Amino acid sequence: MILLTRINHSVLVLNSDLIETIETAPDTVVSLVTGQKLIVLESPEEIVERVIQFRRAVVAQPFPTIRRSPTAISYPSSEFRSGDLSIVRDQRKEQG
Repeated sequence: MILLTRINHSVLVLNSDLIETIETAPDTVVSLVTGQKLIVLESPEEIVERVIQFRRAVVAQPFPTIRRSPTAISYPSSEFRSGDLSIVRDQRKEQG
């Protein structure tokens, strides 16, 4: 999302993914994929720079990582497939 200023000086927040074209004629006209046209005060270069900054900020956000330490008990998958869970119960009794 980027901030732009309409010709009447009201501020709008625009989803930059909706921008189809940006023209200068003599005002800056932003055409959206929806067919809507916006006349804004910013130059095409400013708009492009804002889109780049926004996308960099989105990509730069760290993805949450969940680090899980291995548990003390490891269960062989073959025990689960066979339905024999007595080994799991036995390991828990030994620990507890």
